[in-house]
Amino acid sequence: MKKFRTDLHIHTVLSACASLDMSPVNIVSAAKEKNIDLIAITDHNSTLHCKLVKELAEEKGLAVLFGAEVTTREEVHCLAYFGDIASLEQFQEYIDSYLPLIPYLPEQFGYQVLVDKEEKILKLFVNYLNVALKQSIDEVEQEVHRLGGLFVPAHIERAMYGLFNQLGFVPEALACDALGIMSRSSESAIRNKFRIADNMPLIKASDAHAPVQIGSGCSIFEMNDLSFEEIKKALTGTDGRRITTE
Repeated sequence: MKKFRTDLHIHTVLSACASLDMSPVNIVSAAKEKNIDLIAITDHNSTLHCKLVKELAEEKGLAVLFGAEVTTREEVHCLAYFGDIASLEQFQEYIDSYLPLIPYLPEQFGYQVLVDKEEKILKLFVNYLNVALKQSIDEVEQEVHRLGGLFVPAHIERAMYGLFNQLGFVPEALACDALGIMSRSSESAIRNKFRIADNMPLIKASDAHAPVQIGSGCSIFEMNDLSFEEIKKALTGTDGRRITTE
C-alpha cells in the first residue's frame, strides 16, 4: 500500500473567485512544487478545464481527478468527482440544463475565462457560474451517482455555503461518499462538533483560489495506485485502504 498526498478542491481561472494566475499551467506547476500526487479541478458549476489540466499534468507525472463544485438549490456547495470523460461530459450537460442564466459584471466580481495550454483566452463567460442550480442537493447527489461519480459536500463547517450552515444537518437519505473540511480545520474537532461518525471519511483540501494556496490543505490516501477505483476503495476503507488528513 502506498501513501498519496492529495488536494481535491482547486479552482481555475474559470471560477470568478479565483485569481487570474490560476491557469492550468500554473496549477500543475504549483502542485508539483508542493509534492502533491493527485489534484482535483473543481470550478464552480463547470468541468470545462478538467481535460486540459489532466493533459498538462500527465506530462509532469501528476494525477488529476475530474470534478466540479456545484451549488445546489439550497445554496450548499458540493463536490462531484468522475473517473472518465464520458461521465464528466454528461454531468456538464446536466449542469447546463439547470443553470440559471444570470448576467454579471466580470470587472467587478471576477473574470470567468476558458484558456488553452498557452494561456490564451478561448472564451469569456458573461453569465455568472457560481449560482444555485435548479436542483436540490438530493437531486444533484442522485445524478452524480447515476453517472458513477463520487459526491462530497464541500467545506461543511463553513459559515457560507457549508452543509451545516445551510441545512443544519446531514439529510438521512443523502448518500455522501465523504464530507469535505477546510484547510485549517481539525478532523477530530469537526467530528466532535457535528457528531460525524468515524466511518464517514473526511477530506481536507485547500479550496485554492491562488497558486500559493495549493497544498495548504491535504489528505493522505493510502491505496495501491491513483486509479478512480482505488480512490473509491479508499473512501470505503476496503482491504486496508484509508484516508487521513494532514
